[in-house]
Amino acid sequence: MPENDTSSIEKIILAGVGAITKTAETAGELLDELVKKGELTVEQGKALNEELKHGVKENVKEAVQKVQSSAVTGFIENMDSLTTEELALIRTKIDELVKTRGE
Repeated sequence: MPENDTSSIEKIILAGVGAITKTAETAGELLDELVKKGELTVEQGKALNEELKHGVKENVKEAVQKVQSSAVTGFIENMDSLTTEELALIRTKIDELVKTRGE
């Protein structure tokens, strides 16, 4: 083989090795970038999840308070229909609660 042909084949082989190396480096960089973006997304997901849980807890707390308030209001509005015995039981329970709270 003439020297010129050997030099061309050698250049082609070296260019192929260089291309493979460059591809591997680029792939590694791309992989690192994707991992960083993925980690960021996971962290954002965790933060969002915490915000959602907090929001749900607040909404449930507010709903429970509204239901309790509504139940008390409804009970008070319907006290006229209670019997004397039922009213006595309620008074006893209220007195017990007042004593335990120290009021």
